[in-house]
Amino acid sequence: MKTDIHPDYHTINVVMTDGTTYQTRSTYGKEGDTLQLDIDPKTHPAWTGGTGQLMDRGGRVSRFKERFKGLGI
Repeated sequence: MKTDIHPDYHTINVVMTDGTTYQTRSTYGKEGDTLQLDIDPKTHPAWTGGTGQLMDRGGRVSRFKERFKGLGI
């Protein structure tokens, strides 16, 4: 490996949305820093099977639905 081209790979603390913590190795921050998660597998609809709401920013979702409403999906 070439020297001085790779990022520092060190141990950090990860705090889940429910307050649980664990340690992992990452290039995030510095040794011992804490990464606070806003979304994690315990709360995200993709993993929990919940129904998520789409944010309609500037009418994009509405325009998309109007444009493709005849496809029958």
